[in-house]
Amino acid sequence: MPKPRKPATQIPEKTMKIFCEGEKTEPNYINSYLDHIGSTNQQSVVRVEKTRKNTPVQLVEAAINAKNNPATLPDDIFWVVYDRENVAKYTDALHAKARKMADQKGINIALSNVCFEYWILLHLVDTQAPYSDFKDLKKTSALNAEFKKLDCDNYEKSSATIFDIVKHGLDNARTRAVRLNAAGKQNAQHGRDQDHQINPYMGMVDLLDDIDNF
Repeated sequence: MPKPRKPATQIPEKTMKIFCEGEKTEPNYINSYLDHIGSTNQQSVVRVEKTRKNTPVQLVEAAINAKNNPATLPDDIFWVVYDRENVAKYTDALHAKARKMADQKGINIALSNVCFEYWILLHLVDTQAPYSDFKDLKKTSALNAEFKKLDCDNYEKSSATIFDIVKHGLDNARTRAVRLNAAGKQNAQHGRDQDHQINPYMGMVDLLDDIDNF
């Protein structure tokens, strides 16, 4: 009589945990992107974590704490997503501190310089114009005009439908961001070639690539 088989041991899956500065805008976009690519596996292992942290250093600390959790697997991936903002709000020193902490602990950063809305703008137009902050971009860029061309109201930060509105331009956004980032690095002044020192710079393209390959 054959011996009964032992139940198969389920191997835990590695996960990607993403910590966002915004409570709605960035999480809504990322979760909608996961729905868009339609991978059940990725949807189950890529998670936007809930957090009340919203400064670069705080977000990196939150990711480090999660990475140090005993339940974390060795291959788990951690990302933090935040904006450069203007210098009056977040100094270069603050961003440099967050970057150093992240690099030391293996945390990835998707920084938007100057703000996440530049990434949305790249879905709609090809631009490399710098802006001083979100208010400047919303007031002087083509963002609102492009939304109106799509029969939408002006851009609203916390809208749950932002991705659906701009997803037709996703491939363009990725191509433009790669080109923009390369040009920013190439033209950066000596000693000022970090993401937070290059305006504009879009780290979102790296995050989406990592999600695709996860």
